[in-house]
Amino acid sequence: MTQQTPAGLPEKIQHFIDGALVDSIGGETFDVLNPVTNETYIQAAAGQQADIDAAVAAAKRAFDDGPWPKMLPRERSRVLHKIADIVESRDAQLAELESFDSGLPITQAKGQARRAAENFRFFADLIVAQHDDAFKVPGRQMNYVNRKPIGVAGLITPWNTPFMLESWKLGPALATGNTVVLKPAEFTPLSASLWAEIFREAGVPDGVFNLVNGLGEAAGDALVKHPDVPLISFTGESSTGQLIFANAAPYLKGLSMELGGKSPAVVFADADLDSAIDATVFGVFSLNGERCTAGSRILVQRDIYDEFVERYAERAKNVVVGEPSDPATEVGALVHPEHYDKVMSYVEIGKQEGRLVAGGGRPEGFERGNYVSPTVFADVAPDARIFQEEIFGPVVAITPFDTDEEALALANNTKYGLAAYIWTSDLKRAHNFSQSVEAGMVWLNSNNVRDLRTPFGGVKASGLGHEGGYRSIDFYTDQQAVHITLNEAHSPKFGAGK
Repeated sequence: MTQQTPAGLPEKIQHFIDGALVDSIGGETFDVLNPVTNETYIQAAAGQQADIDAAVAAAKRAFDDGPWPKMLPRERSRVLHKIADIVESRDAQLAELESFDSGLPITQAKGQARRAAENFRFFADLIVAQHDDAFKVPGRQMNYVNRKPIGVAGLITPWNTPFMLESWKLGPALATGNTVVLKPAEFTPLSASLWAEIFREAGVPDGVFNLVNGLGEAAGDALVKHPDVPLISFTGESSTGQLIFANAAPYLKGLSMELGGKSPAVVFADADLDSAIDATVFGVFSLNGERCTAGSRILVQRDIYDEFVERYAERAKNVVVGEPSDPATEVGALVHPEHYDKVMSYVEIGKQEGRLVAGGGRPEGFERGNYVSPTVFADVAPDARIFQEEIFGPVVAITPFDTDEEALALANNTKYGLAAYIWTSDLKRAHNFSQSVEAGMVWLNSNNVRDLRTPFGGVKASGLGHEGGYRSIDFYTDQQAVHITLNEAHSPKFGAGK
């Protein structure tokens, strides 16, 4: 099947600063590659310190002098609902651009576009329904909490499902009255370029939303270190998160960081095996395996281990690898040749560390592009690199266990702690295990189904802080305690004499 170039492709990708599409001040650009061909298909403006300075200045003016922070929550809510309406009306175009730019299968990209609209709708409703604490001491004092937007929020987003993850940060940041500077991932800047038109059409004032493209070490670093950006929300790998943590420390910035994962999927012998196989195959091969919450370590009780490995390998061999634009495709092309090389290096490492039962190379008929066959290694030891390190591709390690205690030790035996998936029909075990596993999120007998009201975040090397629901409201607002005396103030009379 020949790859189709999507309609509406711009001639170039620009920044969006203070309501205008602009090139980099110094004229710098970078190449954006098509993951199916690895050829440059467009040039994007490469933001530098001067471009970040201009975007932050615009955002600060909009915050200090503009109407957005002062609007009633209901007024901002109406604008966010308009954004959601526009995103929903353009989901097909968004999906085509996202799929073309990232290599994600088109059907999965459409799902992400719909989730982006839902994110805005959720926070549009939440900001109106939100209430804050109030406490009284009868006859003496009234105390209440006053929430205030903080200022300019710096949002740094990853290249996997970029449009949806941008909406996950933009929704609450804007709903709470902040202004933003968004720095999208340099591998996938295309879908982010659509936000400018969407926000203008929805009536977002100039300067409230600003976008600067560019490399992390230039644009991202400048945003993290900018003294007028009190908040940084980052999603990406743990090593980059450590660097951001260090660079933000001198400014005492508020940080929310969702980082890497090596999440376990634990399958006990009493599990519904058909459901567990469906979920664990989807959990690691959907989104091309490029997902932070992928259950990329599958721990299986020995009683069912051989059957599970055989059935899992057969399913992996039948996963449809294809052109991202083909609706039948289940695994498309990885995002970039650099990432392809990383994933393939782990495949070669895995051949020394486990028993290869599916995949292990480039699929037949795909001589170019960043295609990797869904790859399954069995009998993987807990000290293996493919057990310990995040691969972020369609590669899974399967390891046997005998007892509940061994399963828990294996599940917790990495530096990461983002998600965990538990498959068992024993209710007591399910709850006890979930409370003991070191993970910010646990799914019991379920694949990765999100409730937007719940906290999203990890422990250990998987993150710092939580977003989602009221946790997002907490991150993007200052909470000011106001105390009112209702009767005579009971103050000691220092200096009043006898």
